[in-house]
Amino acid sequence: MPETSLELARVARALGTTERVLLRLIADQGGGTADPTLVALTVEEAARRLGVGRTTMYALVASGEVLSVTIGRLRRVPAEALKEYVAARTASAASNVALAA
Repeated sequence: MPETSLELARVARALGTTERVLLRLIADQGGGTADPTLVALTVEEAARRLGVGRTTMYALVASGEVLSVTIGRLRRVPAEALKEYVAARTASAASNVALAA
């Protein structure tokens, strides 16, 4: 993978642009503007975003700590649910620090 990044950097430099612009051009090649963000994530994608393991993420979903929805037969985690979970954990940690002080 590092070789691909290096090659991309070389191509971008040769074209007189940045890697970011080049990646955007490649993504837009399909004709429409692609939104790189997903609204609903698989449990594995949600785990990657939180930086936790797959098993931990499944446990958070099963316990209800992280909201999930069923779409057809698929289980998805709304991206906003991750933000809410982190905000709740941050608030909880802040109150624990205040109590300890």
